[in-house]
Amino acid sequence: MKAVVVNSFDEIPTFQDFREPEARAGEVILTVNAAALSPIVKALASGKHYASDGRVGFVPGVDGIGTDSDGRRFYFLFPVAPFGSMAQISLAARAMTVPVPEAVSSVQAAAVVTGALASWIAYSRRARLQIGETVLIIGATGASGSMAVQTAKHFGAGKVIAVGRNEAKLGRLEADVKITLDDNADEQLREQFDQGVDVVLDFLWGEPASRVLTAATKDRPSRLGQARIRYVQLGTMAGDEIALGGNILRGSGLELMGSGIGSVAVTELLAGAGELLSATHAAGFDTNYESLPLSCFQEAWGGNPDVRYILMPDQ
Repeated sequence: MKAVVVNSFDEIPTFQDFREPEARAGEVILTVNAAALSPIVKALASGKHYASDGRVGFVPGVDGIGTDSDGRRFYFLFPVAPFGSMAQISLAARAMTVPVPEAVSSVQAAAVVTGALASWIAYSRRARLQIGETVLIIGATGASGSMAVQTAKHFGAGKVIAVGRNEAKLGRLEADVKITLDDNADEQLREQFDQGVDVVLDFLWGEPASRVLTAATKDRPSRLGQARIRYVQLGTMAGDEIALGGNILRGSGLELMGSGIGSVAVTELLAGAGELLSATHAAGFDTNYESLPLSCFQEAWGGNPDVRYILMPDQ
């Protein structure tokens, strides 16, 4: 079969022949209909993701949409190594698959899950967002951040605050408050935390996180105690590390947590994907994506970082 293959962490993967998988007990062979090229896929392919095992000679792709021998479509998560989703055929544990609703196309399913699963899990499993609460999203103009705005509304958030650098893209989001990360942002952020923020979803970390944390916690100590702020860390696009003083945690209601592989059980990630797909059609979830033939993966690999690329079988 044809597949994208990682032969070295120092080079872009290649499109080449790769051996076909053979299913063992509890596994299913899937003809791949669509696979998303997400940031985690590229990080694993470069050996830079914290979940990388340091070995090469594998097909990248952590999830996808595939059809089994009976013609049934499934979303599959974490294919059986070394068979990732960026291939004509992949191999998955049956326990790591959920059906795709008929009303959702394979490309749409792949795009929505890769864009929205992070926020879906953060709201439902980590922050446990309650109806009417206020959500602030750092990095709201990215593919996952924009979906976090949509899923926050779906979960019943009373107010959604979108934070990002691109003013034009912020303007297109259906958020209640939009804050551009410019020189005037600190005062606006402070004002929003004065009014009350319950949940923060952070896709960036780095300097934007430092600014938001300062707005949320500086000069906040109160003998009566501060309201809880559940801060969920989801990505490090703006930097891997920040300076964090202990007084920030002692003098505020801030609760720092992460959401991802390791902080959430794989079974919960899969269950969340099933819930998300079931809700997609009725909720009208939509995301910016571009579909390309699998053989053209290099175009996607070096493409626009704000676009989610979906790879499909060559016709």
